[in-house]
This record gives sequence, C-alpha cells and structure tokens, in this order.
Amino acid sequence: MNPIDENRLQLLVSNMHAIKKEFAWQSANISRLAAMLYAAEEKEADPAAIRACQEQIKQSTGVFSMFRGNLAPGIAAMLSLENDPQALLNETLDVYEEMKSHKFTASDYLVVAAYEIARNTEPSRRAETIGRAKTFYDGMKENHPFLTSHDDYIFAAMLGLSTLEPGPALKRMEQFYTELKPEFHASNRLQALTQVLVLGDAGLDTTRRLAELREGLRGRKLRMDREYLLPSLGLLALLPAETGAIVDEIEEACTYLRDQKGFGSWSVLQQELLLLASGVVISRSVGEARRNLTAPAISAALTNLVIAQQATLLASTAAIAAINTSSSSS
Repeated sequence: MNPIDENRLQLLVSNMHAIKKEFAWQSANISRLAAMLYAAEEKEADPAAIRACQEQIKQSTGVFSMFRGNLAPGIAAMLSLENDPQALLNETLDVYEEMKSHKFTASDYLVVAAYEIARNTEPSRRAETIGRAKTFYDGMKENHPFLTSHDDYIFAAMLGLSTLEPGPALKRMEQFYTELKPEFHASNRLQALTQVLVLGDAGLDTTRRLAELREGLRGRKLRMDREYLLPSLGLLALLPAETGAIVDEIEEACTYLRDQKGFGSWSVLQQELLLLASGVVISRSVGEARRNLTAPAISAALTNLVIAQQATLLASTAAIAAINTSSSSS
C-alpha cells in the first residue's frame, strides 16, 4: 500500500473514533466525513475545536437555520481546520444570504456552496462568483429541468469558482451527458459526473478510462457506478495514473478499512466505504501531481480537481444523510 494512503487511512480510523466519542449522538456518516476532512490534511482530529465551531454556528444562527442541518458537524469540522473560524463563518453567512437573493433556495447544499465560495474567493470577487454559479445552475436547469435541483448547488458553486466560461462548459457537459447516457442512463448521478468531468478538464480518453475503471472495480466486486459514487468514479478517471494501479489502490484501501473497528459491513455500507477509500486515493494522487507538474493549464485543472474532490465528498455525504434521515422518519 502507498505509505501516504496508509497514513491517511490510519488517521481516518483514529479520527473517527475520537470524533464519535465526543459526538456520540450525531450521525455516524457525518462523523466519518469530519474524520476524512482531517485525514485528507494529514492531521489528527481536534474534537474540542470542532465543538467550539459548532457553538459558534449556534450563536451565529437561528434555531431553524440550515446551518444547523444534517451537515452542521461537517461544516464545523471544516471551520475548525481554518486559522480564523469565526471570520470565515461570518463570511459564509453573508455569501449564503447573497446566494438566496439570487434565488438559490435554502438547503444543506446551499450552506456548503456558500462555504466553498467564502473560503476560495476574495470578498471583492464573491458577487461575480455567485453570479457565475447562478449562470451555471440556470444553464443546467434549462438543459435538465427535472434533474437539476438543490443537490446541484455545490457543483454550481465549484463551476463558478473555476475559470471556465459558462457557455462552452455547459455545452461540454451536454456532450458528456449524451455520450455517457447509454452506459449510465439518465439520472442525477450522471449529471453530477458530467460536472466533475468538466471541472477536471476531461480529455478525449476519459470515457475509455471510465469504462476501464468500472470494469476493473467490478471484477473486484467493488461497484462505483451506483447512486452517489459515480462522481467519484469520474474523479478517479481524471487522475494521472494507470487505471489498473488505481483499482489496486482502491481495493487495498477498502480491505484495510474493513478490518478496522467501526468499519465492518454492519457499520459502513460498501458504497460509503468506497467513497472514503476513493477520497484517500484521489487526495493523495492529486497532491502528488500538483507537486510534479508546473504548467499553468495543468496546474489549473488539478486545482479544479481538488475542489471537485471535496465537493464530491460533501455532496455524497449530504445525500447519505438525507437518505438516512428519510429512512429514520418513515
């Protein structure tokens, strides 16, 4: 196993137990999200800092605020990794309100979208970025009115943060959608995949790599072409590595996690296990590529991949949380 992957997997496990001990009442998959966010930074979890950020969120928002929704502990974890959490929270709240003024609807997904814009843009450019995000969202809504909804807010924000021109990027998304529809069928997951591919500046061989990874993982009884995992499969296809090596790394990461306390089949479904394993492999591979390549165009594409990887992790966890909430209330 790659030593960086092994270190991050060990951190993921230890971080999960530390966070779960501190927040025993909260959703287990959100605890794993928070643990993963720290592991991706190669840091030990700081439950006290996460708790402090949760308190800051409570003090800064009303009781019915979406900032206190399913992803609140994940937002608190992200804030706790920052030098000045309160300042970033204040900026995120401002961006959130501005996005609502642009007719984005209040939701967990909008909270994450606002956070990403606040964290990744200068205040002087936030209005422009929000406008770009709305242009991307409206374009997706026009192309796919029945598929496009709140769950596209995060990727609309990611596209708004990029340097991509909306017109050509939306056209490219449609080209991917048409090309991949016979294989993956019309669905929200396919639309999310096209968003990832455009963010990652997918080349002509990407669809071939998607097929190779899909079949390679299937051969190991690992299915990443289902539900909320398809965007992660797209990210894997964009990595500058051989597909066979990627399949091996995903299997090794899954095998390692399955042997750890709290990650058995009764605790973590295979799809979430694959989400975590792929997150470790993607974050390490992109980091290595960014250090080794300096061409501006390539560097920009890899930066987009970093953003898309976090967006995929957060959007997928939000989907899991929504499914769990629906199941528990029915």
